[in-house]
Amino acid sequence: MPDPGDYTVGWICAISTEYVAAQTFLDEEHEGGPDCVSSNDDNVYTLGKIGKHNVVIATLPSGEYGTVSAAGVARDMLHTFPNIRVGLMVGIGGGCPSPNHDIRLGDVVVSASQDGKGAVFHYDFGKMIQGQPFHPTALLSEPPRLLRSATQQLQALYERKGHQIEQAINKVFEKSPRLQKKYKRPDKGSDKLYYPSVTQPPRVVDRPERTEDEDNPAIHYGRIASANKVIKDAAFRDSLAEEENILCFEMEAAGLMNHFPCLVIRGICDYSDSHKNKEWQGYAAMTAAAYAKDLLCQIPPNKVEAERKLVDIVSTVAGSVNEIRTNIQIAGDDVKELKSQTRQAKLNDWLSPPDPSINYEKSLVQRQRGTGSWLLDGDAFEGWKTQGRSSFLWIYGNSGSGKTILSSTIIENLSSYQPLYFFFDFSDAEKRTFENMIRALIKQLYYQGEENLLHLESLYSSHKNGNQQPSCQSLCETFFRIIEQTGETWIVLDALDECRKEERKELLLWMNEIQVNPKYRNVHLLVTSRWELDIESGVLEFSHINYTISIQSDIIANDISAYVRWRVREGDGLKRWRSTPKFQDKIEKVIEERAGGMFRWVVCQLDALEVCLDRRSLLAALKSLPTTMDDVYARTLTRIPEAYQENAIRILQFLAYSERPLKVEEIIDMTAVDIEGTPYFDPEHRMPDPSEILLYCSSLVIAVAAGEDSKGVNLQLAHFSVKEYLTSGRVQNDILQHFQELKAKASMANICLAYMLHLGTGISPSMLTKSYPFAEYCAMYWMTFAAVAEGQNQTDADENQKLRTFSQMLFDADRCLYLTYYNLYSPDFSRSNRGQTGKKTVSALYYASLGGLVNTVDCLLSQGADVNAQGNGYHGNALQAASAEGHSKVVELLLSKGADVNAQSGKVYDNALQSAAERGHYRVVELLVDNGADINAPGFKTMWSTGSALQAASAYNRERVVELLLSKGADTNIQSGRYGNALQAALQNGHDRVAEMLVGNGANVNAKGGKYGHALYTASHKNRYELAKLLISKGADVNAHGGLFYDNALQAASIWGFDKIVELLLDNGADVNIQGGRHGTALQAAIKGRHNGVVELLLRRGAKSDLNAKNII
Repeated sequence: MPDPGDYTVGWICAISTEYVAAQTFLDEEHEGGPDCVSSNDDNVYTLGKIGKHNVVIATLPSGEYGTVSAAGVARDMLHTFPNIRVGLMVGIGGGCPSPNHDIRLGDVVVSASQDGKGAVFHYDFGKMIQGQPFHPTALLSEPPRLLRSATQQLQALYERKGHQIEQAINKVFEKSPRLQKKYKRPDKGSDKLYYPSVTQPPRVVDRPERTEDEDNPAIHYGRIASANKVIKDAAFRDSLAEEENILCFEMEAAGLMNHFPCLVIRGICDYSDSHKNKEWQGYAAMTAAAYAKDLLCQIPPNKVEAERKLVDIVSTVAGSVNEIRTNIQIAGDDVKELKSQTRQAKLNDWLSPPDPSINYEKSLVQRQRGTGSWLLDGDAFEGWKTQGRSSFLWIYGNSGSGKTILSSTIIENLSSYQPLYFFFDFSDAEKRTFENMIRALIKQLYYQGEENLLHLESLYSSHKNGNQQPSCQSLCETFFRIIEQTGETWIVLDALDECRKEERKELLLWMNEIQVNPKYRNVHLLVTSRWELDIESGVLEFSHINYTISIQSDIIANDISAYVRWRVREGDGLKRWRSTPKFQDKIEKVIEERAGGMFRWVVCQLDALEVCLDRRSLLAALKSLPTTMDDVYARTLTRIPEAYQENAIRILQFLAYSERPLKVEEIIDMTAVDIEGTPYFDPEHRMPDPSEILLYCSSLVIAVAAGEDSKGVNLQLAHFSVKEYLTSGRVQNDILQHFQELKAKASMANICLAYMLHLGTGISPSMLTKSYPFAEYCAMYWMTFAAVAEGQNQTDADENQKLRTFSQMLFDADRCLYLTYYNLYSPDFSRSNRGQTGKKTVSALYYASLGGLVNTVDCLLSQGADVNAQGNGYHGNALQAASAEGHSKVVELLLSKGADVNAQSGKVYDNALQSAAERGHYRVVELLVDNGADINAPGFKTMWSTGSALQAASAYNRERVVELLLSKGADTNIQSGRYGNALQAALQNGHDRVAEMLVGNGANVNAKGGKYGHALYTASHKNRYELAKLLISKGADVNAHGGLFYDNALQAASIWGFDKIVELLLDNGADVNIQGGRHGTALQAAIKGRHNGVVELLLRRGAKSDLNAKNII
């Protein structure tokens, strides 16, 4: 009889199908059972060998399922086989397909932790926190390190050579042909994934067949959800999968992990939906068992022997779990996790806010000690700072009057209050948007307190654990939730006028919300800006204005005097005059008299005086000082030596019109480009001393640290007024043409293209970015510049011809050079896909359409490009690419050349109209509809589609597009996509105004669909009182069933404690004792949520406390 001590691998199955599959992969089967079995062990075992490992296989008793039974089998196995050191749970499970995981029937899912979360997610045990996703409280052990290492090794082997799972299964059938009937692979036509919607008849998701280069079955690695329940609900599946990044559902693993630390291997036999059947169970069990055998063959027996016995690990884990649970009760599991430095770094990487401290520190260094006291000691600032309720202060002044340095002074003064602050910055595109301002403020808030971190963690979790970016609206909601609970808050925003003009209205509305909403009782907001009409108009519309200060010359005269005196008496640039005090006095007197409250003017004049080497030149310069900043900049440009002019103009063009500052090394290569030369770029022509780059236009350009690490150096314009002057049309006539936008961008595009054409093909991405630092910038921005130039007819003829020639060379069909740069930076995927040359292939027409290059598109079409060809990119074809990016002229051209306006293509969007509608491109939507686009196409390409064009626009709050589509006859009640219908799309994403528009245009308020089942449930779950009221007035059924988790609107409102919604529903006929959902009744839900007020309300309205209600979680 076999000795139980000889067996080191334990293999557990749940059902007989899995048990048979496991037995078939034994290399040899040992006759008889163990010679000694524990008296309490009721398990039946199969013993054998795989490779050099002795394996014991057990299964759950017939008819028993779930975590408890699995735990019992594992416990008894370890009693009888105390030498087991490696555990496997092998069998079948329900798959969770998603955009990131193309899971098919027969595929294998292997348990693996992700984002710091355990490989097995026990969703029977957890807690609900208002406004946050489900939080697990059960703590599960991880499999031994040996198994995790072997999994990684096998994954690498499969990636290099592919697997032989299908061949291994066929060998089993050769030995046991009778197994084929139940265990062979079913016909691929039976692998059907249905949309999780209420539409009838069910719709099948269209998925491309796997190619010969792809593994089939595929192996997936990720989190597995486990609980004592069979999941047959696609909506629940997708919701939990999205929140917790789940790949598979099963019923036993959670019962094993703390009693039998093991690797979980599941073959996918269904999709955890209502279409569940047993057709694929046999084959799925075989693929899982085949993978398990391959895994064991990766592990040398001596390594298994070196592992601790599982029975010893379990006893240690039990003690550790008890200790951890004690710590949780004391400190709180969520806070403890979020406090870790790793988690904070992960959240920060996801949020990716720009760093305003760089601006703050830079301005603080430039500040002269003692300046700003006129503000800090004044009544207005003191009143704003100490007022016992919310307060607002607007400081405005001309460009160059020292507002940014004043902001840094204010922030320093408020340092003990931990102020929030942001500097809008014309030279950095990342610091010109309202959304990035909110991101930066949230980051500052979450470093101020642990409780603030919970709100950010909630936002992170609700966006696929950081795999999806939050909308600007959800960021604002998170910000407001945090400041609502933080108490008194001080916020300083500098240079509102440097925020993108199209975003200022949203910014001003946000500022007004802070002031007027009673929830934010004590927020002190201070902003600075130039005087501009839209800013003044927005501020004057505020319901109350506490303080405004206009920076006039007399107010800051003392600050200017202090600065001038410091430069003259202590600065190195004018130290030559220290031996003659009367000339120092002369400089101070003249500069101060003519300053006119303009700090920037003072700085420029003192810089200019530093080059005066003798008394005569100094006196002459003081006599001829320019009067205005325009005069200052005009004189500076005139004095640029002729030998420097070409490069100076290039540098100023790029800095005035680029989306971001340029690195010094980028500018060095840019100035070395010769668009008329051969070659176009020669590394030998780089400046020998990069530090001299500022000499080309020194007083107009400054060098600044590139980021927090300060390792690199960027060049940027010295002040916003420089950019304003260069782009205003006020530049002198001889160089004016160089700074007109069309001419400048055509020139910039040509320089980028010449550089790219010289580098050619065959250079790896890493070599490109390392040896040619301008390459990545060119790849990112050349199309932006070229599209502007191609879109207009006023471009200089020579520049335009050069642009055409260079573009044709880049898109030449024989060289396909454009692919090198598409893969270095793909506009398809924003700022991802760097360094992947050769990995992606798209057509020239697709790439040109994506970039909005109307002339290039026309040229490619005239050369025979197929207007309807699939481009292989993110958007599928040229029309959808142009539509998604809002290139109306390209869309118009493609349509005129016969593009199929209703073609189904792309990885996410179903058609051109849907992509344009979702992104809010009004003119493109109008063109597509007017040219025959099916306005009501349901959008069924993927189960994660946003559905019809109206649903897509509603989901993303595109009000103007929604209005347009409704005016063109869009059906408000089409059922499709992940939201079900347009009304649900608007409600789930919090777009109240769009929801009102849809209801006003005939949306069915009782239509079923989407994650929350129906509109009233959604409004109740999201605490949208006015919308709930509107829906009820339009006939919404207050007792409708169907919502995820809570079944009905009353229970959804009760679990979160939304007393006003609860009362509204009851007043309008909601059944106070309606049953269903996770908690059974509204009363049980309110008790579970600990909302005493709602409990009392429900009892007063007749709730019965003795109903046999469920209480699952």
